Amino acid sequence: MSTAALDQGSVQAPGTRGQVLAWGLWDWGSAAYNAVILTFVFSVYLTDSVGADLPGSISANSYLAWSIGIAGLFIALLAPVTGQRADAGGHRKLSLGFWTGLVVVATAGLFFVQNEYSYLWLGLVLLALGSIFFEFASVSYNAMLRQVSTPDNIGRVSGFGWAMGYFGGIVLLLLVYVGFVTGDGDTRGALGISTDGGLNIRVIALVAALWFALFAIPVLLKVPETPGLPKEKRLGFLASYRKLFADLKELYRTDRHTVYFLGASALFRDGLAAIFTFGAVLAVTVYGINEADVLIFGVAANVASAVGAIIGGRLDDRIGPKAVIMGSLIGMLVSGGILAFLSGPTSFWIFGLALTLFVGPAQSSSRTYLARLTPPGKEGQMFGLYATTGRAVSFLAPTLVGFFTFAFDSDRAGIIGILLVLAAGTIALWGVRAPSAELDAAHEGR
Repeated sequence: MSTAALDQGSVQAPGTRGQVLAWGLWDWGSAAYNAVILTFVFSVYLTDSVGADLPGSISANSYLAWSIGIAGLFIALLAPVTGQRADAGGHRKLSLGFWTGLVVVATAGLFFVQNEYSYLWLGLVLLALGSIFFEFASVSYNAMLRQVSTPDNIGRVSGFGWAMGYFGGIVLLLLVYVGFVTGDGDTRGALGISTDGGLNIRVIALVAALWFALFAIPVLLKVPETPGLPKEKRLGFLASYRKLFADLKELYRTDRHTVYFLGASALFRDGLAAIFTFGAVLAVTVYGINEADVLIFGVAANVASAVGAIIGGRLDDRIGPKAVIMGSLIGMLVSGGILAFLSGPTSFWIFGLALTLFVGPAQSSSRTYLARLTPPGKEGQMFGLYATTGRAVSFLAPTLVGFFTFAFDSDRAGIIGILLVLAAGTIALWGVRAPSAELDAAHEGR
């Protein structure tokens, strides 16, 4: 580990409770984009309403998948260097604020996407841009984890952040459901917003933008900025890529288990993402849950995931992140395997919620695993690589879901694709060495 890296990370004191809360509130606010815009509300509005009468043989669902896929390509290419430059320049917090602000702008822009297929392209572009900006913001946000934690409580702090995200999703989903979605007729929700031109859903985009903006402010005020390298040691954009490749080569030579973890986590994180991406679709098409109740299931799933993240965070500090991730993945494989052979809403509620109970700790401990492996001062770059490796295989689970659905002419068969990706991630992680006590000691002595 280089002296520069240690020096760069050595000035940060463990975060206060107020700083931890401020950091977690960003996760709470981010649910506005993840849960409301990308998962349960606006993406559904784009595919089922705006693009419902789209001319041609290509569906709005396909265009949505392609737009998110293109966004993933940009993230994969740019995220590591974005994080690296934020580390070197000493503007990790500035980077978080900048990218978060762009997510808010893109989200608010969705208000102008009316319920007519000619507006589909505007919606897809804004969703793709929002996804890119959100991932860049997440790189800096995740890199801050060690600024607000110590090796002794990093698991609990990470679990707290994930739980805040889930609980934020719960509260906001319930608010928009009651306020803007529930009911029938030309007006919806307790506020009686008109459905003309999709106004009730478009207003939700404004609410989501405001929600994220408000809850992103505390971390920008409470958590101090990181120190950077002297100006003469900072690199230009292209030189940053050369340094990135040199660092990767050095990382593989000196600590290839970190590289192995990035690969293994990319696999199982793709499986985790597929659970949320396809869960709502499978709930309706396979298990007979009506579309109105899907939102309620989403709330319950967030509760289960939040509880799992809190419990998993405490276990992480006691037995280490690898054991928590392995146990969570095995729990998901068992729950999903049982679910694949059952039918009916009751079965989905029981085993679907059991499955989501393990998602939270897997996500949280994956973040702490990498944080424990990362040399001080390299957090932004490493979490940039974390984003890149995740995007590099993000096609895998959706492709397998589509393949098994087509091969067996059954939506239920798509579950096999998700389970295969989770199983591959579990096997890949099995041989990866757990974080060492030496690195924890280096983090403690920063």
